Amino acid sequence: MADQKAKKSIQDKIISFWKSEEQIPSAVREIASVLVTVGAVVAVLLIICGTWPAIVTIESESMVPHMNVGDLVLVVAGDRYGTLQSLEEGNSSGYEKFGMPGDVIIYRPNGNPELHPIIHRAMFWVEEGEEIAVTAGQRTGTYTAPHAGYITKGDNNPVIDQVGWSNYRNLGGPIEPVRKEWIIGKAMYQVPLVGYLPLNIVPVIIIVVVIMVLHELYLRNRAKREEEEMKSGRKV
Repeated sequence: MADQKAKKSIQDKIISFWKSEEQIPSAVREIASVLVTVGAVVAVLLIICGTWPAIVTIESESMVPHMNVGDLVLVVAGDRYGTLQSLEEGNSSGYEKFGMPGDVIIYRPNGNPELHPIIHRAMFWVEEGEEIAVTAGQRTGTYTAPHAGYITKGDNNPVIDQVGWSNYRNLGGPIEPVRKEWIIGKAMYQVPLVGYLPLNIVPVIIIVVVIMVLHELYLRNRAKREEEEMKSGRKV
């Protein structure tokens, strides 16, 4: 009996706190509302896109003119809304995405989860030990694939990713052909310039929450002052 009374007392206190018009409970409600909204957006993106991150931002000029710095890109799993196609396959099927044949994929270089994903076009698939010709300006050479995977390239880059860097961002070596399990997804749609927001998403969220809380507190204080003035006027 005592336990039930204690539980009811706690529940009553929580309900009273949640419904209170005081400053702290109001601020807590605003923050909770923001968190619920963000959680709902994430859940919807996961359902629609089937991968995460479902949104990426273009941060370099490697995909110009088809993708520009600041563009926001929606990413979906490679097998959603049609099978993933390389540029080579797109040339045969007539499939195009972002101004050229084939899909633009988002992948983790060498499967490293600590490095920022790369968003480049899948050029063609190679098998382990396959040798391909590589041309960079006036120079021509060969590249031998250490294992099976996609050869990738930025639309604005002169050479494929696999020979473009000898030690990409301290990766410990060059970028290897992209295994299927390294692919986060493929680019589906883009929105120009909106991506500048996600580049600074954490401070933006903090600023929005602070503004909402301060605005709510201001409204509460103003309403309280007006109520006190009305009461004071009645007394006079």
